[in-house]
Amino acid sequence: MNLLEAARQYCADAVFIHMSTNKVYGDAPNEIPMIELETRYDYADPKDRNGVGEDCRIDQTLHSLFGGSKTAGDIMAQEYGRYFGLKVGVFRGGCLTGPCHSGVELHGFLSYLVKVAIAGGTYRVFGYKGKQVRDNIHSYDVVAAFEAFRSNPRPGEVYNLGGGRENSVSLLEAFGLIERISGRKTRWVYIDEPRRGDHVCYISDLSKFKAHYPSWKVTRSLHEIIQELVDDERRTRAA
Repeated sequence: MNLLEAARQYCADAVFIHMSTNKVYGDAPNEIPMIELETRYDYADPKDRNGVGEDCRIDQTLHSLFGGSKTAGDIMAQEYGRYFGLKVGVFRGGCLTGPCHSGVELHGFLSYLVKVAIAGGTYRVFGYKGKQVRDNIHSYDVVAAFEAFRSNPRPGEVYNLGGGRENSVSLLEAFGLIERISGRKTRWVYIDEPRRGDHVCYISDLSKFKAHYPSWKVTRSLHEIIQELVDDERRTRAA
């Protein structure tokens, strides 16, 4: 709020980008009908294939405290855009990653998973049989989305930002991909209790942003992202 108010008072013509998160939806995305496949959960209805849209509710749902605080910031940023007409854009990120990502066990799963695999450690899978799904987007494509918005801002607009279906992967699938790319098999243990409010299957529906900014697209594939993460981790460990 301090940053938004400072922008309103001193640089009202500036473009203001608020980095929100898909955690603002709480566990509401889990209400989408799903099916269990061999290596992942997926949406049961073809109409949901593109994933979670911005119309998914953000209240009356279970958030973590992190998700609750991000929801407050998300709404405040929208208000400054809609109420005051500031050039505020709100981006609800999925799994944002890339080389130099400092992933930890509960945040930045793909980065952390690569670190564990290369180090020969053991990864802990929390519930859902390891079939929980996330979509991953490279930091380059995140910044490119910001640049697209900056060039033609829409005050108070909200966008989901992730890798979309093409860059979606379950934990089980990620284990196999990392092994094929790095040659290192991931050791893992299963804990039969998911994190509270965790998403079973979350894929960012990018339709709205692509409609508003048709020149933007995801340029880094999941395979390329993992390759960069593996190469970066090996360079770091060799240094």
